[in-house]
Amino acid sequence: MMVKKRVPDWLNSSLWSSAPPPDDERLLRYASKYADADRDEPPAPVAPVAAAAPPPVVAREEPAGAARAGNDEENGSAEGPSGEEFARQVQLLAELSKKVVNVRELRRIASPGIPDSTGVRPTVWKLLLGYLPPDRGLWPSELVKKRSQYKNLKSEVLIHPSEITRRLDKSTSCDNDESKFQRRGILKRSEITHGEHPLSLGKSSIWNQFFQDAEIIEQIDRDVKRTHPDMDFFSGDSAYAKSNQDALRNILMLFAKLNPGIRYVQGMNEILAPLFFVFRNDPDGENAAAAEADTFFCFVELLSGLRDNFCQQLDNSVVGIRSTIARLSQLLKEHDEELWRHLEVTTKVNPQFYAFRWITLLLTQEFSFTDILRIWDTLLSDPEGPQETLLRICCAMLILVRRRLLAGDFTANLKLLQHYPSINISHLLYVANKLRSKPSG
Repeated sequence: MMVKKRVPDWLNSSLWSSAPPPDDERLLRYASKYADADRDEPPAPVAPVAAAAPPPVVAREEPAGAARAGNDEENGSAEGPSGEEFARQVQLLAELSKKVVNVRELRRIASPGIPDSTGVRPTVWKLLLGYLPPDRGLWPSELVKKRSQYKNLKSEVLIHPSEITRRLDKSTSCDNDESKFQRRGILKRSEITHGEHPLSLGKSSIWNQFFQDAEIIEQIDRDVKRTHPDMDFFSGDSAYAKSNQDALRNILMLFAKLNPGIRYVQGMNEILAPLFFVFRNDPDGENAAAAEADTFFCFVELLSGLRDNFCQQLDNSVVGIRSTIARLSQLLKEHDEELWRHLEVTTKVNPQFYAFRWITLLLTQEFSFTDILRIWDTLLSDPEGPQETLLRICCAMLILVRRRLLAGDFTANLKLLQHYPSINISHLLYVANKLRSKPSG
C-alpha cells in the first residue's frame, strides 16, 4: 500500500487557493509569521492598494501601454516605496557607486526586485548578465568597444547581396576604369562570378543564402509587429515605435545569421522585448541611444543558458525542453504530491500543455509588462542562471492556485493554466523562494 506523502504545513493555508487581494490582512499576518520564524529568508513586502496610478517602470519614460498593463492588475502598486524597498534602493545605489562592484552582493540586493524609482535597472541588468565588468573604471572603454563591434557586425552580416556586388564593382573600378559599366555600378556579364549571380544555387552563393534567409526574415518581421501591441513603445505608427521595431528586427536577424544551428525561433522576440525596453529607457541619454547594441550582447548572453530549449533536435534529450518540463513536474511532486497527482494522473493535464510557453518565453506572456520586469530582476539575479529560479516560480504558480486546480477537471484546469490569473508578484516570488528548501519527509 502506497503511503501518501505528507503535504508541508505551509502549503495547507487557504492562501494557496487563489491570489489574495492586496489589502487582505491575512496575507500580511502570514508574511509576518514567516518573517519572525525564518529571518534568513524574509518575505517580500506586499504592496497595499494604490489610489493613484502605478509608478513608472523607469525614471526616464513610461510608455502608455506599460501603464495600461499595470493598471489591469488586481494588486495595485504602492503610492511610494515601502521601508524595505527604500532600504534596498539605498543599498543598490551604494553598491553601484563603489569603484569595483561586488556582483555577488548586487545579486542579493536585486533579487527581491529593483525599485523602479532608482532608474538603475539598466545598469544592474548589464552587470548581472556580465555585459559590464565589475570595475567601473572599465565601463567607458568596454562600452565603446562593444558598440563599435556591433556596428561592424551589422555592416558585415546584415548586408544585401546587391550591396556586396556594388562594392566589388567599386573595387574593380579603382583598378580599371576603362568602361562605362564600371563607373555606373554595373558589372559586365563576363565579370559576374557564379557566386554573385542572383540565380546561383551554389552553397557559397551570397544570393542563394539571401533567398534562404528570406523566410526567416519574414517571420521575424511578423513577430516584431505583434510584440506587445498594447504598448506604444513597441506598436503604432509613431517614428519612435517604428525605430524600436527596427532595432528588434536588426537584433533578431543578426542573431539568426550568427547562430545557424538555431537561427530564429518564434517567440524569441518576446524574450528580447524586456531587455530592449529597459535599456532604451535608460535615464542616461547616451546609453539609451546605444540600446540596440547593448541589448544584442545581453540577449546573446541570456540565450546562451537557454538555447537548448530552442533547439528542436534536442527536444527529447536530457538538456531539451521536455526534460526541463519533466523537472518542473518532479519539483511539484516533491512539494505538493496531492496537487501533482490530481493534475497529471486524475485530470491528465500534461505539463507540456501550459509549461512549454511558461519556460521557453520566461513567463513574458503570463503577466503584465511591469510584473515581468520584477520577475526578471529575480531571474537574472540567480548566479547559476535563470533556469532553476524559473522552475521554482512556475511551481509556485501552480501552488498558488492549488484549491482551484484540485476542484477542477481537465478543461477547467487547462483553461486556468493557459490563462493564468492576476496575482501579487511579491507573494509569488516569496513562495518560489520557499521552494529552495527540500520538503520534510
